[in-house]
Amino acid sequence: MEFLITWLVSAVVILLLSYLLPGITVAGFVSALLVALVWGLLNAFIKPILLVLTLPINILTLGLFTFILNALLVMLVAAVVPGFRVANFWWALLFSVLLSLVMFLVSKY
Repeated sequence: MEFLITWLVSAVVILLLSYLLPGITVAGFVSALLVALVWGLLNAFIKPILLVLTLPINILTLGLFTFILNALLVMLVAAVVPGFRVANFWWALLFSVLLSLVMFLVSKY
C-alpha cells in the first residue's frame, strides 16, 4: 500500500513541477504516472550500476556528479515515456533536483 501512495504522490509532484517549470512538459496525469514508474525503476535498477561505474568521477567531484547522472536519467525517462518532454539538460537537472528534494521531504512526513 505504501508503494502505491508513494507512486501517486510522485506523479502529483511531477505534474506540479511540470506546471512550475516551463522547460518540462507532461501531457496529463497518466503520463505523470508513467514518468513516476519509469523514474522509480531507473533509480532502483540502473542508477546503482551507474554510480558504481562512475565512482572515480564521483569521488573527484565530491559527489556532485550524481546530479549529472540524475539529469541524464530524467532525459532517458523523457526519451522513453510518451507525453513527457524535457527542453534541455539544465531543465532536466533542475527537475531532478526539485523532484528529489520534494520526495525526500514527503518521505520524512
